[in-house]
Amino acid sequence: MNSTAPRSVTILGSTGSIGRNTLDVIRRNPGRFTVKALSANKSVEEIRNQIGEFHPQSVVITDPGAAQTLQKEFGTIILTGAEALNEIATQSDIIVAAMVGFAGLRPTLEAIRSGKRVAIANKETLVVAGELMTALAKRSGAEIIPIDSEHSAIAQCLVGESPESIKRIILTASGGPFRTRAKETFDSITLSEALKHPNWVMGRKITIDSATLMNKGLEIIEAKWLFGVPLEKVDVIVHPQSIVHSMVEFCDGSVKAQLGAPDMRLPIQYALGYPDRLPQEYDRLDLLASNKLDFEKPDSEKFPCLRLAREAAGLGGVYPCILNAANEIAVEAFLNEEIRFTDIPNIIKRTMEAAPPRSAQSLDASSDQSITADIERIYHADRLAREQAKQLLGSAVLS
Repeated sequence: MNSTAPRSVTILGSTGSIGRNTLDVIRRNPGRFTVKALSANKSVEEIRNQIGEFHPQSVVITDPGAAQTLQKEFGTIILTGAEALNEIATQSDIIVAAMVGFAGLRPTLEAIRSGKRVAIANKETLVVAGELMTALAKRSGAEIIPIDSEHSAIAQCLVGESPESIKRIILTASGGPFRTRAKETFDSITLSEALKHPNWVMGRKITIDSATLMNKGLEIIEAKWLFGVPLEKVDVIVHPQSIVHSMVEFCDGSVKAQLGAPDMRLPIQYALGYPDRLPQEYDRLDLLASNKLDFEKPDSEKFPCLRLAREAAGLGGVYPCILNAANEIAVEAFLNEEIRFTDIPNIIKRTMEAAPPRSAQSLDASSDQSITADIERIYHADRLAREQAKQLLGSAVLS
């Protein structure tokens, strides 16, 4: 891409936290980026405001009635349906994959197939299909650049380094709102308590994942595929200040760390502008004010989701997909106040235990035909796991 010409951007999930922050980055960098397409689920007022400000060529929205209304109001091409998502995922220089959950898999794969730069914030797609995504990227020449602050930090630490020199990747975790809370009280955790993240402002689903530490479990699996390292080379440590976003230890004993203020616009801007660093006046990290950096080991007894994710990654095959599907169902139920906080890992564990014997069979990324077959296998595993998890909701097994 010509670094002097404006780069066109499609945002899959433009009304969520990552999508809104991406648009703010674009707003703050006039002349560098243009918004070509946006997609949203049901946030009609938010997408209406975005269309009015950024004038995308096309928009995909889930609600057909809202699509008709917006079409008449703006004259912009308003589309609905999964195929429309896949279509807009191939039309820009940069695709920001910010849809929440498993639903973002197909359009993200289409963006990779078309050889685009994919700025990926959707953890779940890499978790369930990381092997296929990275294989497709090698064939198409697509760039996969992470937006997660932790993986962005690792990517920055690895610039100019040989993969063979990596001793281990160290993902940092804030520890969430319950880092110091007694395990015996976890049954009484309320939704409002779980949504109060101490450092970051994020969407509701990822905020709950942070509270259970499932976000770190998913990030372990992501790191394996993004950086081509075995699971045993990926560690997690708790760092409550969220200043060191992650680190890499090298074979000579050196450790590189990337530090910054807890602001998601920083990794978003890095992904959009790479390899350039774009000047911007976000809040700066004040090392004199932030003169204390604490690190501690995560407590896998208090936070079993971290252990479950590593187990799923070790089993391989579609187990990460099963883990993710069960987590999405459990988190949604908790957000609807249908289950307790401690029921979330129980649902995931039981769903994994009920998985069919073939679930650990490896994915095959050796050909287009095998990739297509394994994508269908992933979707099948996702459906079965969701059905199993839903059956567990409210059952005696959770008591």
